[in-house]
Amino acid sequence: MFYVIGLGLGDCKDITVRGLEIVKKCDRVYLEAYTSVLTCGTEALEEFYGRKLIVADRDLVEQGADDILEGAKHSDIALLVVGDPFGATTHTDLVLRAEQKGIPVQVVHNASILNAIGCCGLQLYSFGETVSIPYWMDGWEPDSFYDKIVNNFKNQMHTLCLLDIKVKEPSLESLVKKKKEYMPPKFMTVSEAARQLLQIIKRRTGGDTLDVTESNLCIGVARVGSETQKITACSLKEMAEVDLGGPLHSLIIVGPHLHPLEEEYIEKFKL
Repeated sequence: MFYVIGLGLGDCKDITVRGLEIVKKCDRVYLEAYTSVLTCGTEALEEFYGRKLIVADRDLVEQGADDILEGAKHSDIALLVVGDPFGATTHTDLVLRAEQKGIPVQVVHNASILNAIGCCGLQLYSFGETVSIPYWMDGWEPDSFYDKIVNNFKNQMHTLCLLDIKVKEPSLESLVKKKKEYMPPKFMTVSEAARQLLQIIKRRTGGDTLDVTESNLCIGVARVGSETQKITACSLKEMAEVDLGGPLHSLIIVGPHLHPLEEEYIEKFKL
């Protein structure tokens, strides 16, 4: 059996009882370590589970799927995923590959940012399409995600923005030299995301005729599900100066109309 097990968002104890039972019996257990990260480290997971984990980086998950699935027809293999197993298309691809090989698959779900974001007080069914905000690089500044935010806003919906992370990313020099060298891990903050959005607003007709402007209410969240969780509500312009501490961060662009309960709940998070 090939198991894909969600770990939730907080610490090592957020795994479900069923998930933990499976981890303890598997022949090999991989920890997917590039689409997201837990607030605790690999060592804490290994101590709690009572077994060693194989850290699956980007190269292994995307290019070494066959290695992960090797032997799963005759033994139990597990892939541990931060949040919920289907929070990233990478894991969907792995499930499809397993099924194509005739390997039975079981999925153990858990909390993800897509449902835990309700902690900010906004009603989940009032969210529109989720968007991802990537890091900009020299000569590459994509802004198509802004159009999706505007579309949600026009439809009276909130927008959850998932912020970029860079884990085991090859450096430009290593790509030229064809020698594997990696940049230090980097996690986008709500202030960085807000500054990119402000630049997009500025370059589009000066920002004074757009549906989403620098004065729009937004909410920044950090380390959702952990004991150090932080939530701040303010204007997009103010968010560009907010420091919520360490990763992981997410940003919500609030829709134009709030339910009275949403308004009341958000009030306690305002600057």
